[in-house]
Amino acid sequence: MRKLKTLKAFGLALLAVGMLTILAALGVLDALDNTACDALYQSRNATDGEIVLIGIDDRAIEELGPYGQWGRDIIAMTLEALNQSEDCRPAAIGIDVLYTGGSVQDLDDWLAEAAGQYGNVVTACAAQFGTAFQEDGEGGYERDDFSVLAFEEPYAALRDVTVQGHINAMLDTDGILRHHMLKLRLPDGTEYPSMALALAQMYHDHYDLGPVALPPVDARNFWYVPFCGEPGDLDESISVADLLSGEISADYFAGKIVFIGPYTIGLQDNYITSIDHARQMYGVEFQANAVQALLWGEYKREAGDGIQLALLFGVLLLGLLGFWRRRVRTAAVLWAALCGGWVLLCMGMYQVGWVLHVLWIPAGVTVLFAGSLAVNYIQAAAERRQVTNTFKRYVAPEIVNELLKEGTEALELGGKLTTIAVLFVDVRGFTTMSEMLSPPQVVEILNRYLTLIADCILKNGGTLDKFVGDAAMAFWGAPLPQEDHIMRAVQAAADMVNGSKALSEELMAQFGRTVSFGIGVHVGEAVVGNIGSPQRMDYTAIGDTVNTSARLEANAPGGAIYISRAVADALEGRIRTTSLGDTIKLKGKKDGFEILTMDEIL
Repeated sequence: MRKLKTLKAFGLALLAVGMLTILAALGVLDALDNTACDALYQSRNATDGEIVLIGIDDRAIEELGPYGQWGRDIIAMTLEALNQSEDCRPAAIGIDVLYTGGSVQDLDDWLAEAAGQYGNVVTACAAQFGTAFQEDGEGGYERDDFSVLAFEEPYAALRDVTVQGHINAMLDTDGILRHHMLKLRLPDGTEYPSMALALAQMYHDHYDLGPVALPPVDARNFWYVPFCGEPGDLDESISVADLLSGEISADYFAGKIVFIGPYTIGLQDNYITSIDHARQMYGVEFQANAVQALLWGEYKREAGDGIQLALLFGVLLLGLLGFWRRRVRTAAVLWAALCGGWVLLCMGMYQVGWVLHVLWIPAGVTVLFAGSLAVNYIQAAAERRQVTNTFKRYVAPEIVNELLKEGTEALELGGKLTTIAVLFVDVRGFTTMSEMLSPPQVVEILNRYLTLIADCILKNGGTLDKFVGDAAMAFWGAPLPQEDHIMRAVQAAADMVNGSKALSEELMAQFGRTVSFGIGVHVGEAVVGNIGSPQRMDYTAIGDTVNTSARLEANAPGGAIYISRAVADALEGRIRTTSLGDTIKLKGKKDGFEILTMDEIL
């Protein structure tokens, strides 16, 4: 029975843990988990000062006119100001603005000439993504939700003298920018690096540092960006207007990576990023964060969901087994250890380059912790009722309260060897008297005697084992150890004899006949527990001690209490007895078994 219950509980645990794991796999926790990951992982770090932003900002628009009316000559002059000479030129310049198609020919030529002077300019290209159906190679078609529908690149003259890098900023499903597409692949197989990668490589080439170590990417060429700054951290408040007015010397930009791009809300190139969910970051600053990550080369790899789901299942299962039937304080300590330990592990793994789901395990453990508390409470209440209903008919209320602390273990089939005091009592003369009475009268009188017996047993803390006709059996010392249990048994016997006197007087007056109790008490070892079958069991005691007590009672005349030498010795000085020696032979006992009458409690 216990094994079956254990298997059933383990099966329910597997089901609960499996459901939570499936919910995580389905993305139910993604929004909260992404927020938790962003808060834990993304932090500000001091940069090496090699990246400078030149903003097309409000001041530039105020001084140079509305951005929509700018000619390409403004950016051309900006490039000329940066590339005044070979000695002061930047290592790389990124123009985070799309210049497609022809404009005014002279201005187009001017911009292309300025950009191609030193070969240190990266210009922007971009793709439009959407859903399309692609051939699957077997004569059929498959849906592609990440298909390139259109592609824009610089006009030919500018394209030919610069390096192109795409500026696509792709938000995650929750609208947060936390990944960057390393390379853009067109349907014809042509690849374009991101502007960040193109600039990082140009910087490496300038200083002969070799190829940039590429970050790990997913199937769509996206990598996780560890931001170095929040919105505004990389902003030195340098405006295009400052450069054109000559307020800032070109020497300041020598050997650095320079970004030129929109830096005002009105140009609508801003995003919510993983490092700050409250403030928007301009696209040019996001590109700068990506470049810095590429220069440092300290990339983070997002652990596969398959591995993390398996880990989630294992930790949740262990957690549930730990919570099961534990005290609230113990379970709470385990819950805190699992949640806090996981967060610390995530922080440690991030430092060595791995990104784990921060919230999966704490959320799952919290659900199981709360559920376990609820289930444990319900089970405890049910067990209390079960124990109470089982024992309240047999034992004193204080013993029931003690049993409630042990739970249903006290109800399991089986027994244990225990030293107990056993009392048998029988109503002498009841059978003869019952022949003179009607059945209702017999039942009434018997119930009064049995009530007296039960009251005496329970008042003295005994366990009422059973009624057998007009006889009863009780014992002390089980189901819980009792102090002075032998004296309790003898006291109950004396109370029965004394209590029967008043009842006998009533019967004599009413029926002209009376009855009395014959009682036997013995002490010794017996097997005590739930004995029977799972369908029908009794909480009882079995063994020679029980048999001896029954035979003492069988030989005791009405009004007499027979006890064994073991009982007399245990209570020496506390009771007055009379030895009958071995004049009475008990069935199954050898010669020399001494029987005594218990005459008085001192």
